[in-house]
Amino acid sequence: METNSTKTNQAEVSRDSVIIRTSIIGIITNVFLAAFKAAIGILSNSIAVTLDAVNNLSDALSSIITIVGTKLAGRLPDKKHPLGYGRIEYLSAMIVSAIVLYAGITSAVESVKKIIHPEKADYSMVSLFIIAVAVVVKLVLGRYVKAQGKKVNSGSLIASGSDAAFDAVLSLSVLASAIIFTISGISLEAYVGAVISVIIIKSGIEMMMETLDEILGQRADRETTQQIKKLLSEEPEVRGAFDLILHNYGPDKNLASVHLELPDTMTVREVDRLTRKAEAKVFRETGVILTGVGVYSFNTGDDEAAKIQNNVRKLVMSHDWAVQFHGFYVDVEKKEMTFDVVMSFEIRPKEALEILYKDVKEAYPDFKIVIAPDVDVSTT
Repeated sequence: METNSTKTNQAEVSRDSVIIRTSIIGIITNVFLAAFKAAIGILSNSIAVTLDAVNNLSDALSSIITIVGTKLAGRLPDKKHPLGYGRIEYLSAMIVSAIVLYAGITSAVESVKKIIHPEKADYSMVSLFIIAVAVVVKLVLGRYVKAQGKKVNSGSLIASGSDAAFDAVLSLSVLASAIIFTISGISLEAYVGAVISVIIIKSGIEMMMETLDEILGQRADRETTQQIKKLLSEEPEVRGAFDLILHNYGPDKNLASVHLELPDTMTVREVDRLTRKAEAKVFRETGVILTGVGVYSFNTGDDEAAKIQNNVRKLVMSHDWAVQFHGFYVDVEKKEMTFDVVMSFEIRPKEALEILYKDVKEAYPDFKIVIAPDVDVSTT
């Protein structure tokens, strides 16, 4: 019988093979395109075609780095890195974006030089045909690479596919400027080269910012968090799932912790069975590993407790910055109550707690009150 670990390893191997195979196809295609365009650019003295060749070469280099990053990220966990090397993919993506940015800046410098000191281009029918073929090849390559990227959830491949499709548009603009020059004698290629370089720079900056967001950590995907909470709340004993935090250790490598609200009548053994079942269910349906499942207890069979909870909820949720109220439990005899409040980023936790303590204490002066502030890290 296959274990979760075995299935995960098999999925990772399959994913890596798809990324590597697709990247190799991209490398071979881009090297050939770069060679042909470089030859045309040199023979026709066209800066636009030459810069388009440089762009293809940078795409090939990006694919090489993607392969290296994927292989390194696929290394097995060890004592020093027990959660694996998956985040290396983000570092490789950052390197790729830096290469794209450098290529764009270099292209901009060369284009400006050609605008200041123009040189006449000379296109042949063969060169125009090769550029036209390059447009079609890039369109097909872009669709293929992007589809494979979505299939295996690879940000690098998706970005490469989008970039390839965009390159086709750039090559089309180069072809258009060449045709205009051939027909009318008007040379636009240096200006087209400048436009291409600006677009490449913009693409590099956007790629870098997206990768930086992944490295810094960003809000978990809404669809994923809602699916996990729905799966957990489907269990009859669970009144709600809260405080879901996802920790990302590379594409498709997510660990999570969550709190479940359960009846105060459940035994530890019953809670143990439930949490194990929930962990298996979430992993099977989403691939997310629940590494920590905490519990809140809620009062059962106590009308006074329900009345107090409703009153406290109204007090808390009367503030705009209070996003969610949960984990409430009250011991009427001992006069103790605890609850959690998810706060928006519009208010400092310390300031919010002071307001809440004051409000609740005025309503229940004899109670010991414990309020836990929660960060709004996932969709509530």
